[in-house]
Amino acid sequence: MDFSWISSPETWIAFVTLIALELVLGVDNVIFISILAGKLPVQDQQRARTTGILLAVVTRILLLASLSWIISLEEPFFYIPWLGGEEIGISGRDLILIIGGIFLLWKSTHEIHDKLEGKEGHASAKVAATFASVIIQIMLLDIVFSLDSVITAVGMVDHIEIMIAAVIIAALVMVFIAGPLGGFVEKHPTIKILALSFLLLIGFTLIVEGLHQHIPKGYVYFAMGFSVMVEMINLRVRGTPVEPVNLRTPYATDVLELQSAGVTAKVSPAKKTKSKPKTKKK
Repeated sequence: MDFSWISSPETWIAFVTLIALELVLGVDNVIFISILAGKLPVQDQQRARTTGILLAVVTRILLLASLSWIISLEEPFFYIPWLGGEEIGISGRDLILIIGGIFLLWKSTHEIHDKLEGKEGHASAKVAATFASVIIQIMLLDIVFSLDSVITAVGMVDHIEIMIAAVIIAALVMVFIAGPLGGFVEKHPTIKILALSFLLLIGFTLIVEGLHQHIPKGYVYFAMGFSVMVEMINLRVRGTPVEPVNLRTPYATDVLELQSAGVTAKVSPAKKTKSKPKTKKK
């Protein structure tokens, strides 16, 4: 086998560029993983973040190893009418992007509503997040984000070894930043809502991309970067005197915290006490 490409400067430039792109494309995934992991008890959050990122790496490597399948996803399954009387072909990749975008829109909207207006104090299967349910949701989104990442890698580099190495290195970096990023998001409620708004934007972008309406990624990332910059300025101006608003936390987390503290919540009827009349001293 010819490995002369290893010593080529173009190969290393493409390698570094691909790592940077994988990190940029992976930030969305890390944000979503951090938000989902935040629904778990504190002791399980780091494990969920690490597991989610490792699953994303495995998904990317499996997709890279099946390049012929990726290419076959570009073939249209059916055609639908579009604006101007033209027809657009919907391929397997388009379906994955559209379904993933719809899922992101639904999940982000649900999370925003749950954080701001969700009911507190009612334990149910819908409220109590389990480790398995969070991992399943992470796996579903890993497929969507990994597909975009792999298509980018295939378009940039010719050798699968470089692609896999870049994906692994980017994943190792994301493992280290996932914890601080998740803690920062949990500490600042406005950042959490902003991150969920980003996921709404990304979901809309995925749906539009699936319908062959290309939106330059630079516009999307500029809008996200500008929003983050404005929020950082707001945090800097506000400083620490004002206590941040506490968003609603999952009921399961509250129960576990009470149990660990040995506290049992009981509602006891209020006892009426009669006030004794004051007597004047003679």
